[in-house]
Amino acid sequence: MRIIIPTLIAATMIPAISSAETYSVDVWADNWFEMRINGVQVAEDSVPITTERSFNAESFTFEADAPFVIGVVAKDFKENDTGLEYIGSRRQQMGDGGLIVQVKNSAGETVVVSDESWQCAVIHTAPLDKSCEKSDDPVAGEGVCLFEAADEPQGWDHADFDASDWPAASVYSAAAVDPKMGYNDINWDDRAAFIWGPDLEQSNTVLCRVSVE
Repeated sequence: MRIIIPTLIAATMIPAISSAETYSVDVWADNWFEMRINGVQVAEDSVPITTERSFNAESFTFEADAPFVIGVVAKDFKENDTGLEYIGSRRQQMGDGGLIVQVKNSAGETVVVSDESWQCAVIHTAPLDKSCEKSDDPVAGEGVCLFEAADEPQGWDHADFDASDWPAASVYSAAAVDPKMGYNDINWDDRAAFIWGPDLEQSNTVLCRVSVE
């Protein structure tokens, strides 16, 4: 007796063939980053942000179907909402950030680098007055140590998010960021630039996004 499997049923029994491509990524951040693709985390800095001099490069891969959105949460270290580090010591200061990214496809071709085409929104800015850095007793939210903080906007790292009012990333030279420990281990594309919020010192947490077609 012949058994006939309807075409529709037979089709559901055949595993779907994924068309996703594998991409390789290099990231250097001062001090910490998390990368998401269409809202799904694909990498997180392996060195905790609380580690002193937590400068390092990360290289990893992810799979995705283009088009997709890259979202990066980047943070500079701060002890509290004053935005300062080494509070109470002779080294008390504002830290400074910096982020550089390059993404290549499975053929080894560069498909996106960090540059002015990215958009970066700052969700933690401190201190609003840089003289806080010299304060003998800096207290977050008081005197010259005021700050601004916000939660991540819902869905900011998805393709359907309206980022039309987000500013373009601020671009900085390597000399301004002064990258250390790990940066020189990567063969960076000449077009890759350091990006951050509008101030390397006051912008403490930035959300940066770009669409890849």
